[in-house]
Amino acid sequence: MELVYEVGDVVTLKKGHPCGSKEWEILRVGADFRLKCMGCGHQIMVPRKMVEKNTRKLSKKI
Repeated sequence: MELVYEVGDVVTLKKGHPCGSKEWEILRVGADFRLKCMGCGHQIMVPRKMVEKNTRKLSKKI
């Protein structure tokens, strides 16, 4: 089953951010994703393939 990523969802990635958090909020979806760290608020742009490969858990927005 293919995961469907949407703006506002929270993904848990395999590798943690240096601040200690592994959870990221999705701010933009496309060929690249903009993610915001749930621990410190740092924002990054990463390729879609990297997010799809390293996702452990996807929590949908309510």
